[in-house]
Amino acid sequence: MRVKLPADGAWATVRGHLVERLKAGPGVIDGMLRDGLIVGVDGLPVTPDTPYVPSTFVWFHRDLPDEVPVPHGIDVVYRDEHIVVADKPHFLATTPRGSHVTETALARLRRDLGIPALGAAHRLDRLTAGLILFTVRPEERGAYQTLFGERRVRKEYEAVALHDPGTELPRTVRSHLVKERGIIAAYEVPGAEPNSESRIELAEHNGSLGRYRLTPHTGRTHQLRVHMNALGLPILGDPVYPVVAGPVTPDDFRRPLQLLSRVLEFTDPVTGADHRFVSARALDAWTSYDAWESGSAGGQ
Repeated sequence: MRVKLPADGAWATVRGHLVERLKAGPGVIDGMLRDGLIVGVDGLPVTPDTPYVPSTFVWFHRDLPDEVPVPHGIDVVYRDEHIVVADKPHFLATTPRGSHVTETALARLRRDLGIPALGAAHRLDRLTAGLILFTVRPEERGAYQTLFGERRVRKEYEAVALHDPGTELPRTVRSHLVKERGIIAAYEVPGAEPNSESRIELAEHNGSLGRYRLTPHTGRTHQLRVHMNALGLPILGDPVYPVVAGPVTPDDFRRPLQLLSRVLEFTDPVTGADHRFVSARALDAWTSYDAWESGSAGGQ
């Protein structure tokens, strides 16, 4: 069971809120805390003294299945008193969702950096590697989220796909994208007013493969993956486009999607500083295609 801690409230500890909210009877909550049955987003047991952090979650441990650890680390690119910029590996979700709770970028960073109130300013797909912006102070999170909502963050991605000399690049792709809840793949609606826009450029090629620079001007779900597929250049390792692949086991980390959030650039809404961050990660299919194709590459 997941419990969200309200955004407002005068509780000093998580225990105080749970005792008042759940009304489980004398000593029940204290017993669960003593037995380690209530955990935070970092997967660590909540103690009687764990401070109350608004808008976070706790779980009853018995409902959390064991998660397969993602075998790659997450690197901190930048940290100050307001933000943390992290460079995440493929297969690591940004925030808790579905079966991914403790094996997420947010949980790892909260635990490793000791910042229980850390929050994500935006999301990156689990299968995509690269840069994510997190906020340190809950009261400042809205200012950073607004940057993304108002498209005041310059984002640049890198992808590896087949090289087709007959595809005219660079070009700007616009379409009307729809992503329905519960349906894996997004789809384009022909003739409808465009709600997505991506700039696609060929950075270099080695004959059969191309390394592409992708600049999204909107942020629709799966936008870059759909637009590359629409050009006849599906990103290598994509399990959804052009065809939805069958399910894989949770410990299958082979042939990661060759999509990387390479650059984040913005003016800090709190400090006024101009930031430009660049991922240090490389896409395996470009650096060693045979190793990526065989599933023996690092997949970071």
